Amino acid sequence: MREPGRSRSVRKRKERLGNRMAMIGITFVVMSMAVVMHIRGETLREKDLAYQIKEENLNYQLEQESRRAEELEEQRIYVQTKEYIEKVAKEKLGLVNPDEILLKPIQ
Repeated sequence: MREPGRSRSVRKRKERLGNRMAMIGITFVVMSMAVVMHIRGETLREKDLAYQIKEENLNYQLEQESRRAEELEEQRIYVQTKEYIEKVAKEKLGLVNPDEILLKPIQ
């Protein structure tokens, strides 16, 4: 027959071993999750940096286009002035005002 104290100590050793294995398993799972979360965090940081650079580029382009729109608006207003119309008539059409004298160089 077996001793009652010995079977208890064997059972306790097996329980402790089982508990240790469970703790090792849980520790492994937690560490694995920590590694995965760290890698995922790094990936997200890289994407965030890329998006920040893209946002800065888009803001710069928006600023450039806003300036260009202002210049075009100024050009649109200038094209409607009498000064512009006279300039084009003189340069492209060769017209002069009635009180002006046109001098041409001798060739």
